[in-house]
Amino acid sequence: MFIHVVMQGETLWQIANRYNVAMSEIAAVNELPNPDRLVIGQALVIPSEDLLYTVKPGDTLWNIAQTYGTTVQAILQNNQIADPDKLNPGMILYLPARRHRVQPGETLWGIAQRYGVSLQALMKVNGISDPNLIASGTILIIPHRPGPLMNVNGYIYSYGEDAVPIVGEDGRYLTYLSPFAYLIKEDGTLQPIDDVPAIQAAQAEKVIPMMAITNFTSTSRGENLASIVLNSQQTVERLLTEIIRLMKEKEYQGLNIDLENVLPADREAYNRFLQRTVDRLHPEGFFVSTAVAPKTSGQQAGLLYEAHDYAAHGRIVDFVILMTYEWGYRKGPPQPISPLDQIKLVLDYAVTVIPREKIYFGFQIYARDWLLPHVEGQEAETVSCQEAIARAARYGTVIQYDWVAQAPFFRYTDDQGRGHEVWFEDARSAQAKFNTVKNYNLGGISYWALGYPFPQNWVLLEDNFTINKFHSPT
Repeated sequence: MFIHVVMQGETLWQIANRYNVAMSEIAAVNELPNPDRLVIGQALVIPSEDLLYTVKPGDTLWNIAQTYGTTVQAILQNNQIADPDKLNPGMILYLPARRHRVQPGETLWGIAQRYGVSLQALMKVNGISDPNLIASGTILIIPHRPGPLMNVNGYIYSYGEDAVPIVGEDGRYLTYLSPFAYLIKEDGTLQPIDDVPAIQAAQAEKVIPMMAITNFTSTSRGENLASIVLNSQQTVERLLTEIIRLMKEKEYQGLNIDLENVLPADREAYNRFLQRTVDRLHPEGFFVSTAVAPKTSGQQAGLLYEAHDYAAHGRIVDFVILMTYEWGYRKGPPQPISPLDQIKLVLDYAVTVIPREKIYFGFQIYARDWLLPHVEGQEAETVSCQEAIARAARYGTVIQYDWVAQAPFFRYTDDQGRGHEVWFEDARSAQAKFNTVKNYNLGGISYWALGYPFPQNWVLLEDNFTINKFHSPT
C-alpha cells in the first residue's frame, strides 16, 4: 500500500495515473463520497502490492530483500543508490511486488504454494474470481508475505439490532468483540444490557465475544462504587458468580475488567480482585483481561492512575488493554486525541513491567470537532473520521498534519461564522500507530469504539497484520 497526500490542484485522475491504479479502486478503498472533490492535505490509501520502505539503522539491502521477498538486484534497479553497502536511515526505497508469468500447466494453487502466499490472497490481488480459469502467459502480482499475527479487540456500545450491521462490517478484522458494558451494582449484581444480537453477529464472523464490566457511567466516576465492591469479599464472590452465570448463558469466552477512578487506597484491593477473578474464571475455561489508564511511571499521581498497578495486572491477567487515547478529551481544549509521542512514553514504561505479548495498544477511531475559542467545560462534538474529511471538503479548508503527535487536524469557519478545530485520524496516523505496534512487539490492538466509519484503518490493519481468529491466550 502507498499513502498519498493530496497536493493543491491534484485530481484523482492524476493520482491514479501516477500510481498506475484505477480511479475506481482508490475511490472504493477510501470510500470517497465525491471522487471529484478532494481536500488539500487529505491522505489517500493507494491499493498496491508495491511498497515504500523507510530504511532503519542497521538495515542492509540483503535483509530488506529477504524480509519483503525481493532481490538486492531488484531494489538496486528501482532505486538510485550510490553505494549499495551504505544505506542512510530515513532513506525511502521503492520495493515493487514480485511478478510471475504463468507457464503452461501451472495452477493458481501451485503458484500460491511456490511463493508462500494463500490462494485467496493471490486471487484477491489479481481480481481472479475462478482459480481454474488462468491463461498461460498471464502476469500475476504476488502479494507480499502475511504480516505478523495480531489479536484485535473492538469495543462497541451500540446495543440490540443496532450493533448487528456494525459487527457485520468490521467483524472480519476482529479477534474479540466487547459490548460495553455491564455496570456493577453495589450488591454485586450487574445492570443488564441488550448484547445478544452483537454476540450472535460476532460468532457469525468468527469473533470471540468478550464480556466487559465497569464501574462508571457518563454521569458518575464510580470511585465509591468500586470501593464498596472491592472491599467486601462477600460482594466480590457474588459478583464473580453472576459474571460466570452470564458468560455461560450468553456464550462469552472471556472477561474484560474496566474499573476506572479506583481510589488510590483501594489499589491492593483491586489487585486482590483481579487474582480472585482469575482463580475463579480460569478453571471455567474463561480468559481475563483489563483496561488501564495510560501511565508513564509507577508513581504517576491522580485518581485515574494510582490504583492501576501495571506490574500486578501484567502478572495476573491474560492481557492488558492500554487506554492510550482521550488526551483530546471532549470537554477539554482542542488537541490530538491520541498523540503518538505521548503514547510512546506510556509504552516505554509499560514494556518494563508487563510482558509485551500481553500489551494491547488502545486505538481510538473517531474525530473531535471543537468550537473556538474554547470555553472551559464546553463539549466537543464526536464524529467519524469520514465526517471530519467531509467537513473539511464542505468548508474548503486545508488538512494539516502534526508530525510530533502524528495526527491530522484542520480549522474552519461554519455557516454561522463560528470557528472550529478538528482533530482526527487518517491513513498516515493509522500507519504510524501500526508501525509502533510492530516496533514494540505488542500482542494486540484494541479499538474504541466501533461504529465510527474509518475505512482506511481497516485496509491498513489487514495490510500490516494477519488477524488472529478464534484464538484465546489461555
